[in-house]
Amino acid sequence: MAEVLFYERPVPLNRTQHKDLRIKPIPNLKFAGSVHSVPLTGVEFPAAARDLPILFGGLTVEDAGPMALLGLRENENLFIDANGTWEANTYIPAFIRRYPFVLAEKPAGAEGDDFTVFLDEAYEGFNTAEGEALFKDDGSETDMLNNAVRFLGEFQQHVSRTHWFMEQLRKHNLLEPRNIRLEKDGKSINLNGLFVVNEDRLRALDEKTTHEFLREGVFGWIYAHLLSLSNIDRVSQRLSQREQAEEASAALKN
Repeated sequence: MAEVLFYERPVPLNRTQHKDLRIKPIPNLKFAGSVHSVPLTGVEFPAAARDLPILFGGLTVEDAGPMALLGLRENENLFIDANGTWEANTYIPAFIRRYPFVLAEKPAGAEGDDFTVFLDEAYEGFNTAEGEALFKDDGSETDMLNNAVRFLGEFQQHVSRTHWFMEQLRKHNLLEPRNIRLEKDGKSINLNGLFVVNEDRLRALDEKTTHEFLREGVFGWIYAHLLSLSNIDRVSQRLSQREQAEEASAALKN
């Protein structure tokens, strides 16, 4: 399940099995420290664009989806430090903020709704002694759990809306491949499998489509994406700072 990236032991939330489970606040975001990109929903574009590059990633245009670029090396999030602290005053994608809960598709053939709430049993904050309870004594959900599930539901609605947005980009052939090549200290970093909106094709849209995009807020999302691309340089600067810190640390050890 792509939905459960960085969830180590996702299991369905069970009213009986988890009746005594409690949760302590997440102390840090170390669990997301090894992801260099995460999916993003369209409604997040305006806020995310201030800090993060928003690109469309996939093997082909047909399977491309929006993502926030968090790092330039495999398994490295440049917005999280060694203590698991996210860079202050920068946007944290909802995909990460859902943790340790997630709304995931049920296996084919399973009864009930298409989606069910999962939790990561590996999350260290789950226990039966401390923190907020998930269920009341009568078996009903606590306000904490209701709020978490409500957030998951809203997130899933945004995902559905984003799927429609991607259909429009493909329908009107607005996406083009973009390979990002960065030169650093004689070495090059190549990012492939990325797509961006082609501005020339965007300006050439017919009047009917333009009105529809205006009415549905599509242009706002597109321009947030385009403006966010300048943040690629800022991510590169983050990498340079981290590499300098790594070199300084290695020098001290030697």
